[in-house]
Amino acid sequence: HADTWGNPSDPIEFPAAFGQTMTEKEAYIRELDEKTGASLKLKVLNPVGRVWTMVAGGGASVIYTDTIVDLGFGEELGNYGEYSGNPSREYTEIYAQTIIDLITETPDIAGRSKYLIIGGGIANFTDVKATFTGIVSAIKNSVEKLKKAKVKIYVRRGGPNEKQGLELMKQVGEETGIPIEVYDRYTHMTRVVDLIKQAEEAGGV
Repeated sequence: HADTWGNPSDPIEFPAAFGQTMTEKEAYIRELDEKTGASLKLKVLNPVGRVWTMVAGGGASVIYTDTIVDLGFGEELGNYGEYSGNPSREYTEIYAQTIIDLITETPDIAGRSKYLIIGGGIANFTDVKATFTGIVSAIKNSVEKLKKAKVKIYVRRGGPNEKQGLELMKQVGEETGIPIEVYDRYTHMTRVVDLIKQAEEAGGV
């Protein structure tokens, strides 16, 4: 019915899948998702996983997840989710902060590195600079946590204002000392997963 379907003041509540309960963080992101015209999705798969993703676009998130599993990191995959529809800088920062809080909550018991993929295809209309400004703010708010959890960040993105957005990522890595590798549209989208595999084969520390 037009008066209830999509009405932000009286949204339809969809229950969690049978046999599943939402974590506090999942419920929080779902609440944000309902408030914005963009899309914010999060499912926690393994709270102590060492490979986490913050991916722009539902299609890209599927491709990244498949590649992570194909390369042998399925059991280490911490989450599944995506942000899309040109979310605001503020909403992107909150989404990024939530994922950073999750990946840093439990440092690896064996002292190994964790990996955060900030990935996506080549956007048509999502402003890469605006969304990355939000992500950079979350990184700056979490420097000590990220270092304690030994998080390495791999970035691959293309789209409107990508040059400025990617430069922001390079700068925050240089300023904070957090290892951040940045790649543009000319690097294959899932190349960063190969780089994680190489890092693991080199010792993962």
